[in-house]
Amino acid sequence: MSEPVTRALPTDPTDLTGTGLTAGWVDELVERTLTEDLTGGAPLPREPDVAVSYDVTSAATVPGAQYGTADLVARADGVVAGLPVAARVFTRLAPGAALTAGATDGDRVRRGDVLLTVRGPVRALLAAERSALNIASRASGIATHTRAWADAVAGTGAVVLDTRKTTPGLRPLEKYAVRCGRGSNKRMGLYDVAMVKDNHVAAAGSVAAAVALVRERAPRITVQVECDTIEQVGEAVDAGADFLLLDNMTPDQLRAVVALVGDLDVELEATGGLTLDLAREVADTGVDFLSVGALTHSSPVLDLALDLREE
Repeated sequence: MSEPVTRALPTDPTDLTGTGLTAGWVDELVERTLTEDLTGGAPLPREPDVAVSYDVTSAATVPGAQYGTADLVARADGVVAGLPVAARVFTRLAPGAALTAGATDGDRVRRGDVLLTVRGPVRALLAAERSALNIASRASGIATHTRAWADAVAGTGAVVLDTRKTTPGLRPLEKYAVRCGRGSNKRMGLYDVAMVKDNHVAAAGSVAAAVALVRERAPRITVQVECDTIEQVGEAVDAGADFLLLDNMTPDQLRAVVALVGDLDVELEATGGLTLDLAREVADTGVDFLSVGALTHSSPVLDLALDLREE
């Protein structure tokens, strides 16, 4: 189980310490994002001046020797995430740029707050602008949405989880953003937790058979079973499941499951049909987790902007 992100204001805004994101993955994301915007997917030249020249507007209107300072600013209240990744977008095109952090991932910010200040060649700052904003706005939108859910269940003991319903290619960033919003990641993919669903049961013949087959193949992995009814809960518990996914159950049904499981070492996750208005009621049933696919598949971006200062 991943822990929510807590980071002190970094002296190096590009520092990935504590994010769980690897430098190699972040550098690949930065490269892919910039080539999409600057070259249409063709490899981006390593020489900063050549790379920046693909921004035809800035190359035509901004003198090459012009330096300036730009602020990455919040245009709405929210929770920020992805700032170290956005910072690396700027340093990819302006390796000598001076960066100063105004906020750190996981911080609540208000409209008008300066999150990051960058000083460097103006052409490079403008060429990097949209790519940096797309990354930070997307991650911050997820963090903001997640924090609303985390606040809604605060004090109940329940934890808000994401799912595998992520943007292809962006899962590490999006799941990191959930942690920035004080949510958690139960499983990162198909490889780290086994989830037995109705199709697996149909293929194996029964819940017990499916669980036994998973145990045989991967004896150390956590086994979760999806349950639609209280009867299925009993079958899954008898089969030795570690974790139950309680799909589209009412609060009364969830309370019945909590009572049935009692003190057994089985974790309970409510999912399906959850809304923010009902989050507290569901959490109060005694389940351990609420999983919300919308955190990563439907969160609106947090409005951020890059403002070039007049000098």
